Amino acid sequence: MICYEHPLNERIRALLRLEDLFNKIEFFSARDSAIEHHSSLIALFEVLEITGRADIKSDLLQELERQKQVLGMLRRNPNVSEEVLDNILNNIKITFREMLDISGKVGEHLRENEWLMSIKQRVGIPGGVCEFDLPSYHYWLNLDTALRRSDLNEWLAPLQPIRNAMDIVLFLLRKSGKTSQFVAEQGVFQQTGSDYLAHMLRLKVNSDVPCVPEISANKYALNIRFIPSQSNQKIKVYEEDVEFELTFCNL
Repeated sequence: MICYEHPLNERIRALLRLEDLFNKIEFFSARDSAIEHHSSLIALFEVLEITGRADIKSDLLQELERQKQVLGMLRRNPNVSEEVLDNILNNIKITFREMLDISGKVGEHLRENEWLMSIKQRVGIPGGVCEFDLPSYHYWLNLDTALRRSDLNEWLAPLQPIRNAMDIVLFLLRKSGKTSQFVAEQGVFQQTGSDYLAHMLRLKVNSDVPCVPEISANKYALNIRFIPSQSNQKIKVYEEDVEFELTFCNL
């Protein structure tokens, strides 16, 4: 099964993008080559762009506080494991405290680094980080692997509370909701007349089915079209019935 996650508001969209970027940073930083460490740094710059557009810190603090209140009431529920609940609440408490310790705007330590910002300015130019454009960056890429990785970890460390908070929120979001089975007749599925107040949809379809979902949703209706996955075909609706799982996730 392939899972497709579709955010239904801008806040969840930003969190999913940040999650993808943090995963890339972690993956490439753990590798040894200069080009992989370059990829990690590029992803770090993209994190900086996203966190600079909205007050991610404030949004996450509010959501953690809200989840703490909601989860605290589950202690009265006999169907909830107290051990699991205590672990989640403890993680929220620790992460909340770490978030409060972030001084100023998220990523300010990176913006104050003139050398990093000189690289970031060139990244948007095709081929703009060649060695003749940025010899100091070329020097850094030729340093020992351990030194480069140490720098990457140092630049990433102040952002770790943001990642931890984001992981908690997305974990709780994905664990919410009820999964149902549906069939898209001749590649089309529609539901109307209900209020779709979910924050994210999770759609799972068998990987053997050669199509991808195109999702459109608002609080009144949900429309899903399955489009053939072959890039050399003109865009049209997949003509066979498609079985899929759908989960409405809500914080």
